[in-house]
Amino acid sequence: MKRSAELAPALAAAARTVAGVAAGRSLSDAMERRAEHQADSMRGAQTDLCYGTLRSYGRVQAIVGALSRKGAGEPRLQALLWCALYALDSGRYAPYTVVDQAVRAAGLLELWPARGYVNGLLRTCLRERDTLERRIAADPQARYRHPLWWIEAVQRDFPQDWRAVLAEGNTHPPMSLRVNRRRTTTAAYAERLAAEGIAAQSIGEAALLLAKAVPVERLPGFAAGDVSVQDAGAQRAAALLDLAPGQRVLDACAAPGGKSAHILETADVSLTALDADAARAARIDAGLARLGLSASVRAADCTALDSWWDGRPFERILADVPCSGSGVARRHPDIKWLRRAQDLPAFARRQAAILDALWFALAPGGKLLYVTCSMFAEENGAVVDSFCARTPQARRVALPGGAPAQLLPGPEHDGFFFALLEKAA
Repeated sequence: MKRSAELAPALAAAARTVAGVAAGRSLSDAMERRAEHQADSMRGAQTDLCYGTLRSYGRVQAIVGALSRKGAGEPRLQALLWCALYALDSGRYAPYTVVDQAVRAAGLLELWPARGYVNGLLRTCLRERDTLERRIAADPQARYRHPLWWIEAVQRDFPQDWRAVLAEGNTHPPMSLRVNRRRTTTAAYAERLAAEGIAAQSIGEAALLLAKAVPVERLPGFAAGDVSVQDAGAQRAAALLDLAPGQRVLDACAAPGGKSAHILETADVSLTALDADAARAARIDAGLARLGLSASVRAADCTALDSWWDGRPFERILADVPCSGSGVARRHPDIKWLRRAQDLPAFARRQAAILDALWFALAPGGKLLYVTCSMFAEENGAVVDSFCARTPQARRVALPGGAPAQLLPGPEHDGFFFALLEKAA
């Protein structure tokens, strides 16, 4: 059991953050607004409460709904109850501690009249736990901890595996490293980790899966550029591009820059990296500098060719397009609750526009790798099939090594989709 000394302020801070997400703000933005004013120990507790609550959002909402007679209520009060219920479920604290500290947190939020309500609802939850579990089991959002439209989309696209896919979406994501093989070998770096007491296993040419997540400050040689943090699924992109020395390569939607760096670590190519957001494009430069790599980085919309393209075609293009993020939702649990079903057609239209524009910049005989971090067919195979149907020069080819097009979230990687398109010579 964890110590309770800082649980009340952590619950109060988490309630403010989760209330912001419930109002439509992204979790990362809401966390950044508060991180500057917190001690490291409380920041860790708040992070756990925020991420855990949002992974369990459908469940904790249903419990409060079943027990409350006050309706929706004050947003921070609702969020405090959700966070406290997650804390009870987590088993990290004694139940009486959570109740006591949640009441204290209500005071810190200046919700003094609600302290008795918080105390009563949480005690009722503990007393009637078995009855509550039976009541909410009939609610799919509570049972599977995803929005109903998301559940239905997964059922439609993965009729045999949908329960496992949803369950995986509620787990903690793995932490994988990408070894910079221009500086060391994967085996040698694994030995350096072992010497620091960090257990890891090799799961790819440059990929190491950590047994337990650690701060980057503990990774030997991180600041010097010997290693990067990158999901093992994302690391597949560089290999699937079929890179060769001397090629002109475009990473069209490059921020934060992990795939760009991996491309440069893999082959001596001339890389152009774009991102429409200037602040995000700046992060690409910073990441490459840490690794001792360089590229032509531009802040530009890849579909506006006149603003960035010099007319010389690229032999390889990576189109890691904007998408719903459904394959990485366990890493960003607010995605599940901020996305709407109508977002998928909007993403598909943007993805189609990107493919149409980039095709002009691809050399005859060149290859374009279409990538999403989505599981939904509407953003994946449907977009690619439609593009190939309207583009006579486009041919979808098998992925190197017989790699699967769709990766589902699992113990070793997040969810991704890959399609390799070749332009007729």
